[in-house]
Amino acid sequence: MLQKLLSHKARILLGITLVLLLVLIRAYEDSLFYDPFLNYFKSDYYNWPLPKINNIQLFFGLGSRYFLNMSISLAIIFVLFKDVEAIKFASIVYLLFFIILIFTFFFVFYFFGETNKMTLFYIRRFLIQPILLVLFLPAFYYQKQNN
Repeated sequence: MLQKLLSHKARILLGITLVLLLVLIRAYEDSLFYDPFLNYFKSDYYNWPLPKINNIQLFFGLGSRYFLNMSISLAIIFVLFKDVEAIKFASIVYLLFFIILIFTFFFVFYFFGETNKMTLFYIRRFLIQPILLVLFLPAFYYQKQNN
């Protein structure tokens, strides 16, 4: 087992580096991305009205963070599994999720925002966190073990 780990030193190091990049995105989210909801959801948001937003900046802030997380997540999947078909599948799922989630986020914000703050919180959470990576890793591992 140890010999097998040592033979894959570069892959392990690259995987750890990519995970650290995800951590750095989270650590510096305030300065890297426009997102007035970062501080809003950290506070007692049930008693406060929704923050004023700049639609274009928020779209590009959420989008750039999503695509940065997506790119790093796809790189992690490739480093771990070396499966181009898995990358293609995951890319399509990521893109479909982005379209659905970003549309739903702005729809809920403008039509149901004050009454559905938790819905906004969870949709935004899917947009800004690499949650799909947590779902893909065990799925691709299971698929690889069964092939």
